[in-house]
Amino acid sequence: MNRRSIPDIRKSAEDSFAAGLFCAESVVSAIARAQGADPAPLQKAATAFCSGVARTSSTCGALTGAIMGVSFVFGRSDPGESVQPAYSAAQRLIREFEREFGSTNCQALLGGCDLDTPEGQAWFKEQRLGQRCHRFTGAAAEMAARIIADPDG
Repeated sequence: MNRRSIPDIRKSAEDSFAAGLFCAESVVSAIARAQGADPAPLQKAATAFCSGVARTSSTCGALTGAIMGVSFVFGRSDPGESVQPAYSAAQRLIREFEREFGSTNCQALLGGCDLDTPEGQAWFKEQRLGQRCHRFTGAAAEMAARIIADPDG
């Protein structure tokens, strides 16, 4: 991945989100495609990480999708390999996301919206909070892409 492809990865994630994929699915799919991999298995693996980890008001799905993306690139496939490249990339990503948005928590990022209740889901729609999620999705994909392009950055 080169630096010139970073805006394309952001756009790919945002387009996927706008087309109906959720946050984590959109981010990891964009990164997989940029790596020349089939995004379908990673997208499926990401589904339960969406909406603040299965609507539990936990970590933002866009961020967890981005973590999955950097782990896909820097993760290990053999137990003898070091975990440090993936851990370092994920730690950097988490710091950048929190610095940009003030939190990594889905519920906090959505102004207290509890996605696990019908009332929260209705409020999400009424307040058009999906626009925030669209922004988080694009930003998380871009942050991950920058880290993949320059892991020592």
